[in-house]
Amino acid sequence: MPIAITPELLAELAPGGILTAAINFGNPVLAQRGPDGEPQGVSVALAKALAEELGVTLRMRTYDAAGKVFADLEQGAWNLAFLAIEPVREAQIAFSEPYVLIEGTYLVKRDAPYQHVDDLDQPGLRLAVGKGAAYDLFLSRTLQHAELVRADTSAAAVDQFFEENLDAAAGVRQPLHKAAEADPRYRVLDGAFTAIRQAMAVPRGCDNSAEFVRDFIERCLRQGFVRGALLATGQSDVSAPR
Repeated sequence: MPIAITPELLAELAPGGILTAAINFGNPVLAQRGPDGEPQGVSVALAKALAEELGVTLRMRTYDAAGKVFADLEQGAWNLAFLAIEPVREAQIAFSEPYVLIEGTYLVKRDAPYQHVDDLDQPGLRLAVGKGAAYDLFLSRTLQHAELVRADTSAAAVDQFFEENLDAAAGVRQPLHKAAEADPRYRVLDGAFTAIRQAMAVPRGCDNSAEFVRDFIERCLRQGFVRGALLATGQSDVSAPR
């Protein structure tokens, strides 16, 4: 059975009867602008379903980068977010289990010698990343030799790769594939340097909220809601944990 909706839970997660959810357009697998300009995608579908279950109004705050969502945490700008599970974030954020698994990989020039993601960790190589994105945090911990060149957003990182003649752009596989399909001079490497575990998140210390969203995501996965929301927005090549 679902966890009971108590006044304490509502005071944490939807103060004043409003659930404020941070929606990140920086990852187009999870959130996109629809034909009318309104947010859509699996993150939006989950936020709407949660608000409906709680019986509260949903207010969406939109961002163009995950790093900006995380930065707004200290301002109390949102009560709910959709972010990748990362050790750097866990001190301040409580995560649900992952609801989507996404590969992080590289966009390179078609004639580049690199065939595997590990080939990019070499002295002198410069790799574009979106500042504060999950793969920026991962690569910052794991790269031994290559240099990261940070752009404000993931989309800007791809532009920077093109404009500054960098060696690669790191990012989520799906949008990198779109960039390669639009220009035959580029290709996406097979393999992944990390599996990005996307989760529902609440501020650390909101224990009632954390328990509820963990249960909510588990139910959504078990009932096939997440898979249906992905398919409804054309994300058929994305993996849900179940």
